[in-house]
Amino acid sequence: MEKILVTGGCGFIGSNFIRMLLRETGIEVVNFDLLTYAGNPNNLKGIAQNPGWKKRYKFVKGDIADPKTVSMALDGVDTVFNFAAESHVDNSIRDASAFVRTNVQGTKNMVECAMKAGVQRLLQVGTDEVYGSVEKGSSKETDRLEPRNPYSATKAASDLIAMSYCTTFGFDVVVTRSSNNYGPYQYPEKVIPLFVTNLIEGKKVPLYGDGKNVRDWLHVDDNCRGILLAGQKGKKGGIYNIGGGNEVRNIELTRKIISLMGKGEEMILPVEDRKGHDLRYSLDSTKMHSLGWKAQKKFDDGLKETVQWYRDNEAWWKPLKEART
Repeated sequence: MEKILVTGGCGFIGSNFIRMLLRETGIEVVNFDLLTYAGNPNNLKGIAQNPGWKKRYKFVKGDIADPKTVSMALDGVDTVFNFAAESHVDNSIRDASAFVRTNVQGTKNMVECAMKAGVQRLLQVGTDEVYGSVEKGSSKETDRLEPRNPYSATKAASDLIAMSYCTTFGFDVVVTRSSNNYGPYQYPEKVIPLFVTNLIEGKKVPLYGDGKNVRDWLHVDDNCRGILLAGQKGKKGGIYNIGGGNEVRNIELTRKIISLMGKGEEMILPVEDRKGHDLRYSLDSTKMHSLGWKAQKKFDDGLKETVQWYRDNEAWWKPLKEART
């Protein structure tokens, strides 16, 4: 049986990835997570109630920057999917220290340990933000990296560090870079769950600047399928963009959400724009399409489902918001 180590598996994308593996494959999964504020064990709560899943799942609490713990967790592992990352841009602007430690030092340590342990492949999960703001067209994997905030700078560094072990030592590394993810179990500091939960609580939604910034939205399930496919069929040393093809201005996204919530535009609260706020992200996903992947979830359908999920799961998100206030 193939054995996979998923770092950051209690986070938003990582937990959805693990659920997909347990639901759709026979793969054995080791979830390696430090359980920082965005790493929530409740994201995988149902696993214990499914005997078939429980047999193929193991949780290890650990820090990817700690070589000893990482090496122990890698025992018998065939492939590593590295989701572990500090990911909130605003937090990185306030203090980038944790981002440098986890995203840069942690990735370097994980790659070194995986190589020494005889792991066959490491897939580094990245972001479209490393390309910087895109005025026109769409970013290709060969484009220059121009990150413009501490978060995206550390993610660019993590991609480059991982790939350097492929070039220098011949270790099999693949990198994916996805557009903005949305869906269930996303920590409520991110824009869609923040806006939905604020409206449930009767609070206004804070919209940065003029709301003209454009983001490409990708349902987390589509991203997870793309990541797994790149891990299975991607070329050694390959980089693969995973874009949703749903470019939406932030003001339009806000209007969609307040409409789904039955609210009016009086619930929009304009706030000072984020420092270094990129205007637009857009990905060319031709390489992923050549592997046989395409996004399946239509954005309006996925957004409606996501809004309903947060309506139905107040017991999941409310304690998280209370803990951060």
